[in-house]
Amino acid sequence: MTDDTAAVDWSRWTVILLKPDCVRRGLVSEVLEWMQGLVTIVDSHTVIPTEDQVFAHYDDMLPLSEQLGRDVPAELRRIFIGNRVVVALGYGENAAERVRAVVGVTDPARAPSTTVRGRYAKDTLDKAVAEGRLVDNLIHTSDHSGVVERDFGIWYGPQRTHLLRPPAARGGAR
Repeated sequence: MTDDTAAVDWSRWTVILLKPDCVRRGLVSEVLEWMQGLVTIVDSHTVIPTEDQVFAHYDDMLPLSEQLGRDVPAELRRIFIGNRVVVALGYGENAAERVRAVVGVTDPARAPSTTVRGRYAKDTLDKAVAEGRLVDNLIHTSDHSGVVERDFGIWYGPQRTHLLRPPAARGGAR
């Protein structure tokens, strides 16, 4: 991203995105508390995403409209644009992988109740497909440590690289 991030050990960071359905249902505190049990949350803030942010974040889904049978860009606009999300930055050993392990599979109906999506999500992939839309599944996190720098750039940007200091200097880390 920048020279400021050249020495960052990205394996110790993750970006957590609490989607509009999570915010609307008032689950932000519960989900962040769950994440805090896995990593140290060093920042969280509410954002109304821009189209650029959403399209950068979901760039892998944009070309899938034909395959998914729905207009993916239009769906992403419907879900995100004008709606609040909460973005959090987590720190800890193997942060992305540890958090990702408790998020659950994309389809909440198939996610174990020991995961965020299995416990809290109310939508199903079958229902979403039948209605021609993307599934509401509460949360997205960095898939693995190799994408954390990209996710940080999308949701935090170079003006917030000061957050990328290990929290040990702030009183402890997981």
